Parts: sequence; C-alpha cells; structure tokens
Amino acid sequence: MISHVRFLLSAALVASAAPAVAAGGTPERPILTTTEAANSAQRPIAFATARPTSGVLVFAVRSKADIDAIAIPGVAAAAATAKFEGKAGKTLSLRGLGGYDRIVLAGAGDKPLSASDLADMGGTVAQEVKGDAAPVAIDLGALGNVDAAQVALGASLGGYRFDRYKTVGKTTPPSQPITIVTAAADAARATWTGDLQYLAQAVTFARDLQTEPANTLYPEEFVARVQAAFRGVRNVRIEVLDEAQMGKLGMGTFLGVGQGSARPSRLLLVHYTGGQGAPIAFVGKGITFDSGGTSIKPAAGMWEMKADMSGAASAVAAVWAIAKRGATANVIGVAALAENMPDGNAQRPGDVVRTMTGKTIEVINTDAEGRLVLTDANEYVVDRYKPAALVNIATLTGAVVRALDDEYAGLFARQEPLAAQLKAAGEAVGEHVWQLPLHDNYYGDMASQIADIRNSTEGGNPGAGFGAHFLQYFVPTSTPWAHIDIAGTNWTSGGLPTAPKGATAFGVRLFDAFVRNFKPVGPDASGGPK
Repeated sequence: MISHVRFLLSAALVASAAPAVAAGGTPERPILTTTEAANSAQRPIAFATARPTSGVLVFAVRSKADIDAIAIPGVAAAAATAKFEGKAGKTLSLRGLGGYDRIVLAGAGDKPLSASDLADMGGTVAQEVKGDAAPVAIDLGALGNVDAAQVALGASLGGYRFDRYKTVGKTTPPSQPITIVTAAADAARATWTGDLQYLAQAVTFARDLQTEPANTLYPEEFVARVQAAFRGVRNVRIEVLDEAQMGKLGMGTFLGVGQGSARPSRLLLVHYTGGQGAPIAFVGKGITFDSGGTSIKPAAGMWEMKADMSGAASAVAAVWAIAKRGATANVIGVAALAENMPDGNAQRPGDVVRTMTGKTIEVINTDAEGRLVLTDANEYVVDRYKPAALVNIATLTGAVVRALDDEYAGLFARQEPLAAQLKAAGEAVGEHVWQLPLHDNYYGDMASQIADIRNSTEGGNPGAGFGAHFLQYFVPTSTPWAHIDIAGTNWTSGGLPTAPKGATAFGVRLFDAFVRNFKPVGPDASGGPK
C-alpha cells in the first residue's frame, strides 16, 4: 500500500491513504497492456567521397549556376522549366534521369550557412525521401567545405518516427542508409561518430518520452527508462528520491501535486562528472500527465498533456548527449516527476503547502502545478549541489504561447550574461528563445494574505512572467538562474525540417550548445525574494 503525503501548515507531515496499488506503483487494474515493440529503425548515416551510380541522389545547390554544373543530362533543363534556382528550404524532385530512381535538388540559398541551416537542409531531405526504398546519397559538392556532420545530424533528426503502437496496415519503413558525399568524408565521419550522433540519439530519446501515452509513461516508468538509457555511460551517477524520502525532507510543495494520483511522484537527478568546479543544473518539469487537478482543464486538447513532462525529458536527454561525448563539464539533469490528477485526495485551491526550506505557498490554482514541483526540486539542487548556474525548462504557461506562438520559447533570467549565453546557444542550433521581463511589481501581484506567496493569480495578466517570478522567488540571488518556458515549442503540429509533426525535444540541442561554451557568471541581486 503506497501512502500519499498531505501537508498542513500547522503540522509537519500527515499521511493519508491513496488508491490501492501493486508493488512498483502500478494500478491493480491496468487498463491497457502495452506492446513491447520498438519503433522502426531510422536510416543509418554514412559518409563517402564519391557519389553512387544508382538509388536516390540529392544535390545541395545554392544557385542556377550550381544546377547548370550538374553533369547529368536533363537536370538543368528540368530545373529551368520548374523555375527552381536553389532557394533555401525548397526541393525539386526529378525522375527518369541519369539511371537514378530519383534525383532531388535541395536548395541551400545564397547566404552563408550556419550549423542550424545545414541541419535544416539535412532534415528537409530526410523528410523528402522518407518513402524511397533505395539508398539515398546527398552530394554536398556545390557547398564546398561545409560541416557535413551537421547535415547528417539534420537528416537523422528529420527522419524521426514513433510507430511502435501501429498495428493495422503497418509497413516496414525504408532502412537503406543516407550517405553524405563530401570531400571531407573522414573528418565528418569522425565528428559524427564521436559527437553528433549522440546528440541525435538524445533528441530521439527525449521525443520518445514525450510521445509515450501517460498510461505507459508515469513517474516510476520515466525513472526506469532513464536508468536503462544511462546504463554503462561513464562518469554518471543517478539519484532518485521517492515520496517517503521527499516527505522527510519536507517537500510539501512537490508532494502536494501528486497526491491525487495513484502514481507516486519521484525526483530524479542524473549527475555527470567530467570536469572541475560547480555543476550546471538543468531542472525540468516532469508532469507525466496534467489534468489540471481540481482546477481541471477543458477536454479539448487535454491529450497533449501527456507531454507536460517535456522539460524533464529534455533536461536528462541533454545530459546523456553531454556524457556520451565526454564533455569537460559537470552537469546535473533533474526531472521533477508527478502526475496531476483530481481524485478525492487531490490538492484543492486554497490549500497552503510548505517547501523544503520552509517557505509557504497558497495554492490558488491546482493547474499551476509545474512551478510547484520545480520549487522543491530547485531548492534541493541549490542546497545540495550549489550549481554554477540553474536553468529551469518547462511547459509552464499557455501565456507564453499566446505571446510567442511556436516560433520562440520564452526566456527569463536574472543575469544578462547568462541570458546572452542561452540566447546564443539557441541561435546556434535553431532552438530560438525570446527574453521576457521579470518586473518588481510581480512581487505585489503574487503576494498572499495568509502565506509567503500565491502560486497563481486570478485573471489573465502576464502569466508567463508570473510563473517565472514564482520560480525565481525560491532560488537564492547567489545562484545564477534562468527559466525557459517551452509550452509553445515542445510540440509541432505542422512539422519542422528537423522535427516531423509531433514532439520536438526542444532544449536538448540548446543545452548541449550551452554547455560547450559556458562561461561562469556572477550573482546579481536584482532579482529574488525581497
């Protein structure tokens, strides 16, 4: 019998009975026996210095001159008829030429290409050829001496699929390789095999976690999958706190969120030690399903709340990539895992809960739950590990979607040098963030008459800013802190070059780039509790 913990302001911990669960936290009456099938394998990546004579051949082109230089009869004429001149992101498919199954012209544009541009081109090609059974070769000759490994990264990301639950009419997807043809094949292969393939695999891992239904992925299962993924990875230690341990630490804010669920909450920390000094901490929201709790959400779109753990998925997956490539850094990936459900033991609006350090919170809205689990997670990381920087990542607010749509994640930070590094990392990999303000007036707006702070306000107002303010209220000003709200970017309904429709794993590549170039920043007392 698992007991859930309810916190009262006048006492420490009071245990109350939860719905009966079997060993390991699985409900005694499971509603679905899930398949053990894996997702279909993606096309492998290869490199070569010469293009093949058959299969699908892709030419990266920047201009009409590049097209005219392709020594295959009929290509230039067909491109001229289609008025295709190599515009970035555009492709032209040609059949019946040169003995190939298909020739594809992939536009690269006439501007200097960044790493994210190259990845986007690779992803665009992968999606263009996803139905071709033949081997695929991408000839980069027209681009000159480019980083072909970035094209490979994009091709791998663009070829992502999640099909393990498909049974009716399922066909085996193409498994022939995508070969990047470049004069720098050896160097590109070394970069791929020693570095970027791990980043691609980490993104795949995070997307798999995001896409899983909530009846198969809950806090304990999330922990199990992370433990399995990191098995054998060097210089990694995994720490897991269960509800009893969190209760002894006084994490009432965290435990209050999950007390209405049959699935017990967990705090997961993945420690990678590859350098010297204080670690960088990525602390992610891990709500494996968010019904809104007592403040229940509308039915429309609620299914997407299976991905309310996207921040946690990206935080731990980024550490996997960082550890696999052997980065010279110390990094902690944190997943604050709970399920927010509305049973008879669920938290109520008006309840008061206490954080690990003794601060009190009046719960105005139980659907503002992500900030509650992150509060105790942040306090634990700061108390135990004194990070050089703490970055929250969370699908925190609908307000950030209304402000920035799906083009940017919202960025909040107390230190401008830290914000600048996160923005630069996002720009480098195509995971863009837009900095939003933290205003001193938010202290008064979120003040509570009976506790230290409210977890929400009633009415619209700057909800994304209020959520960020709430988080930083519990992080000491001596700790460099930032928050990335990914509620608009963790999922794509239309698809992106490097992310087919569905989960994006936003943050994995950003955090990897951030760690590669991290410079310590000093504390700034302009924010934090007053």
